[in-house]
Amino acid sequence: MKVPFLDLGRTHDTVRADLDAAWHRVLDRSRYILGEEVEAFESEFAAYCEAEHAVGVANGLDALILILRAYGIGPGDEVLVPSNTFIATWLAVSQVGAKPVSVDPDPSTYNMDPAGAARAVSSRTKAIMPVHLYGQPADMEALRALAHRHNLVCIEDAAQAHGATFAGRRTGSLGDAAAFSFYPGKNLGALGDGGAVTTSDTAVARRIRELANYGSREKYVHRQQGVNSRLDELQAALLRIKLRHLDDWNSRRRAVAAAYRDGLADTDLALPQVDPRTDPVWHLFVVRSGQRDALAARLDEAGVGTQIHYPIAPADAEAYAGVSIAGESRLGRVLGREILSLPIGPHLQEEEIRHVVLACRAAMASNQRHGPA
Repeated sequence: MKVPFLDLGRTHDTVRADLDAAWHRVLDRSRYILGEEVEAFESEFAAYCEAEHAVGVANGLDALILILRAYGIGPGDEVLVPSNTFIATWLAVSQVGAKPVSVDPDPSTYNMDPAGAARAVSSRTKAIMPVHLYGQPADMEALRALAHRHNLVCIEDAAQAHGATFAGRRTGSLGDAAAFSFYPGKNLGALGDGGAVTTSDTAVARRIRELANYGSREKYVHRQQGVNSRLDELQAALLRIKLRHLDDWNSRRRAVAAAYRDGLADTDLALPQVDPRTDPVWHLFVVRSGQRDALAARLDEAGVGTQIHYPIAPADAEAYAGVSIAGESRLGRVLGREILSLPIGPHLQEEEIRHVVLACRAAMASNQRHGPA
């Protein structure tokens, strides 16, 4: 049996007729930028996230950059970021001229450690930017309290956590503002790039909307030096269809994760730990092994696709070579050597889940008998 790491086609097949209808609706209107579909999606997504406003933008990185710009964060400022995340979180800080300060994760959840964040705060710190990694919300209670004590902006990088909750509230409403990506592989994914900002601060939403449209609210009246970062009508129309199914798809992801956790509970794999205050949406199911590469090789032989999210800590990326990096990245580097993502998604069938579990158990047993492949 072959179990690919990701298969978007099977998920799209369940809503293909509605996606086709959305495409034709946009084509028939001949309005492709900042039209009815974007306006409707922004309203629906804001309501879904329990936020007052949503602003569609071109991608998740732009969403982070625009939030930082809207809060006036720039040269001379510091922003606390996780040591173990996709590099976009760090790049957003660098793009506005601020300095990313690395914070190692809680070793159980892999999310930003509030105690480490507290140690990293300096007189130049202006914001905390936790990532809801792999679909589990960070400890927003502690991080919001820390931000409040030091008068910092708390920005959610929610690119992997569409629909997740912390203490009963959705991601996108847990900080001062939140950035989402609609990259195709996300829980809520477009058929191309796309992103959004959610916030309940009307002034911030207005600034972001203006910045994303060439610094303009009125055509040819440019109040500031903005950029072109807009969610287009077609992607908004497709996302509206998918948003209606997101809770069901996330529920299926939870079922897959539960089966993995049950089936692999008595192995030597380090399985994901869940903060009881959270309801993750399992964008990724990530295990740890000191023999990660051997495990991945044996799973590949068994027809199970895997990936590594993320093998290189941003502090060690060539993009930051020669840059003095403040903060801690020790555990982030350890995770990069040990983590492995197993297939997960609403498309997985019971026999595929069983195959992944059995293949993992066989691979771990083989590693114990014979050592790394």
